[in-house]
Amino acid sequence: MKNKKIIYKNNIQKKYLNLTFNHKLNKRYSNILKNIITNLDTTKDTFHPLSDKFKFNFKTKDLYKFKKFKTVAIIGMGGSILGSEALYCFLKEKIKKNFLFFNDIDDDKLKKLKATQDLKKILFIVISKSGNTIETLSNFFALQVIKKNSKNIIIISEKFNNPLYLLSQKMKLHHIEHKNYIGGRYSILSEVGMVPAYLMGLNIQRFRKNLLNHFKNKKFLKDSSIMLTNLLKSNKFKNLIFFNYIPKLDKFLYWNQQLIAESLGKQGKGFLPLISTAPRDHHSLLQLYLDGPKDKIFYIFSEEKRNNKKIKIKKLDKRINFLQNKSLHQVKNAQKNAFIAALKKNNIPFREFKIRDFSENILGEFFSYFMLETAIIGKLANINPFDQPAVQQVKINTKKLLV
Repeated sequence: MKNKKIIYKNNIQKKYLNLTFNHKLNKRYSNILKNIITNLDTTKDTFHPLSDKFKFNFKTKDLYKFKKFKTVAIIGMGGSILGSEALYCFLKEKIKKNFLFFNDIDDDKLKKLKATQDLKKILFIVISKSGNTIETLSNFFALQVIKKNSKNIIIISEKFNNPLYLLSQKMKLHHIEHKNYIGGRYSILSEVGMVPAYLMGLNIQRFRKNLLNHFKNKKFLKDSSIMLTNLLKSNKFKNLIFFNYIPKLDKFLYWNQQLIAESLGKQGKGFLPLISTAPRDHHSLLQLYLDGPKDKIFYIFSEEKRNNKKIKIKKLDKRINFLQNKSLHQVKNAQKNAFIAALKKNNIPFREFKIRDFSENILGEFFSYFMLETAIIGKLANINPFDQPAVQQVKINTKKLLV
């Protein structure tokens, strides 16, 4: 599938697919997509943020007072923070502020922040859908920044009897409601991602410009969802390797990793999404990728880039003259094309995503595409793509050990 700014391609050989099963999935896919489109505007569910009718639980005029902060710290876990990191990494050249992300328990990182920064001059955005995430609460309280009527704290959580919401009421902190029908890993286009995006100085309406492109160009979404469901059910391909030639896309791929792993890793099935940095991993993992177990599907991410800065080589050794007047992008592109040629030769399935523009609307389209595809695959495979029962089990056990 093509638009002017992104190219999507699949290269998954038919020999890996059960074509009879494909035929059965085809009818089911049509019913699933019809149901999504029919209910998009009126049903408050995971897909509603893609609708033109979707309304945020905040007004930008109420956030304007927070724009004065030059440093912003976001505290969260998983889907509450990975999307914001993806925004910041992808569009960093447009962002004039410093954003810090606390998405783990790292005592040294907290100590360094407290020792080197005036915490009163930092805006803290604390995000947890349940309002009860242990790591988020631990980091927030460890920073010791909570004071009544604090003007440098925003809390985003569901609006019910949970620790973060109750704290915001007791201490009179700015609270924004997290919609209860949107799961964390699907929440980037809601308040969870768009509040940070606005405070980054980005145009939050532009993120919504291309969200429905996949309904207009249905073939790629349909073919991809059916083929990947086929491979998921076969259990032959266990690993998705995100082979990434775009450093700006790195954090987006960590967001996508969680989306796919938590949504589809159930009932003894699932893909393990792994991020591989290219061309660096040409020199560390490529041998395994091309000559090891054939249990991998490669997602290749690259960019089209005009770079007039050329490599200039003095007459040192004619054996390296092939680099003369080549840009670094040309070198990287040659490596990518050589890798694709090797995948084709070895009959290894792959997909290609090529970005021609770095903007809010392109990133919005990317987010919406992978959310739709992942959720549809789950529905086709009779897997609930919106829960995470095994994660809940560990959360419950952790709390028991701490009580």
